[in-house]
Amino acid sequence: MSPRVRAGVAVLATLLVVFGSAAPATAATPYTVPPVAGTLQTYNISSVYVAGVSSGGYLATQLHVAYSGRIKGAAVFAAGPYYCAQYNASRALYACGDNLWSTQLSSLKSYTSLWSGYGWIDPPSQLSGDPVYVFHGDNDSTVKKSVTDDLVRYYQHFGASVSYSSGSSAGHAWVTPYGTGGCTATASPYLNDCGTDPQNAMFAKLYGAVNPRNTGPLTGSLIRFDQNTFAINGFAAGLSMGGSGFAYVPSSCAAGQSCRLLVALHGCSQGYDAVGTAFVDRANLNQYADTNNTVVLYPQATASGVNPYGCWDWWGYLGYTNYPIKGGLQLESLMNMIRRLDG
Repeated sequence: MSPRVRAGVAVLATLLVVFGSAAPATAATPYTVPPVAGTLQTYNISSVYVAGVSSGGYLATQLHVAYSGRIKGAAVFAAGPYYCAQYNASRALYACGDNLWSTQLSSLKSYTSLWSGYGWIDPPSQLSGDPVYVFHGDNDSTVKKSVTDDLVRYYQHFGASVSYSSGSSAGHAWVTPYGTGGCTATASPYLNDCGTDPQNAMFAKLYGAVNPRNTGPLTGSLIRFDQNTFAINGFAAGLSMGGSGFAYVPSSCAAGQSCRLLVALHGCSQGYDAVGTAFVDRANLNQYADTNNTVVLYPQATASGVNPYGCWDWWGYLGYTNYPIKGGLQLESLMNMIRRLDG
């Protein structure tokens, strides 16, 4: 195992340490629908947004920045600024999880402007005015608050409209009323119940207004599709991506109504191969999708030799420097899914 790979494993091991957990919450049980094997179809999609937590939060920002002409807003839980790791596993650990090193925010802004000039990412001027929702829990010791603060500063520098929720006592997790963990926990499946509904604020920020979530039986279908079809190399496992991905499609969207698309990116050790459909079922996204005409795409990462905890590639573990720009292996695979869904 190369030194870089060993360093990457150390990053993951450190970022996923359980720093202490609270007593389990009494989780509300959401209505769910079983996955049905199928293929991604094209729907009447008016706009595309992205949301993610932890490694999925980092990937969400990469997708938004690289394709800001197409991605119209982002929601990021427990992550830091674009290109924070700079293709360096040690920086991922000490600057982008812990804050022992600086995030070098000014350099990250400069890279963004430079790469736009090369055509490697969309012009950052297209981030101006985009809605961005950022969440950080006070008990999150995995990604320090100062790191997430720099994510907020990064987006504000390029003119995005940022709403920052940082007063929760949450640990390192996606906070949801259907969480199975106590609020302060940092433990699998990283779905915490804090007695709040951040997704309401998230959708209100992204969409400008939000209808109350569906608390009854879901109206839509959960499609389980083959990710190999969309993997840029035709082999999802070679990209540390699972064989299957999921898409929740409300009946209104299936019937041809105008709908939005939300790409929802799980965190480390939170994908289907690790926790089944826990994130898909309990993230509190399908409930809002039903009442707000939204297709939710759930791409899946999986564990591999260079990625033992099933994280998304936010520091270059696949060995390619282009991971955060157009052409990046995981980014382009996700964009292939988006292109199919929105035509």
